[in-house]
Amino acid sequence: MVIDDSKTIRRSAEALLQKAGCEVLTADNGFEALPIISGQHPDIIFIDIMMPRLDGYQTCALVKNNPKYRDIPVVMLSSKDGLFDRAKGRVVGAEQYLTKPFTRDDLLDAIRTHLLDKNKDA
Repeated sequence: MVIDDSKTIRRSAEALLQKAGCEVLTADNGFEALPIISGQHPDIIFIDIMMPRLDGYQTCALVKNNPKYRDIPVVMLSSKDGLFDRAKGRVVGAEQYLTKPFTRDDLLDAIRTHLLDKNKDA
């Protein structure tokens, strides 16, 4: 799932992931994403930090505080590359932090790390 208020970022991430064979859900913001997460239970969530209504930190915290969804890996996306932002992402439960602009390999590496490697361990 890709959650970003930028249509350009959403579409480019969606296209990159679909070319790699992924099924992609999208949402404009955290508020719009919550019912989709609830109904579809995505395998991984890529989420922008700065969004209207519910930002990425708030959305991540809501996902991670719900026992039903806390196992979904969350990767924060941001144009900021600050230590504070990374730390705050960890505090709310994000598994990883990617800086924009990200590449196809960045997205696929996150999927590999948090989904494929995790399944090998199980």
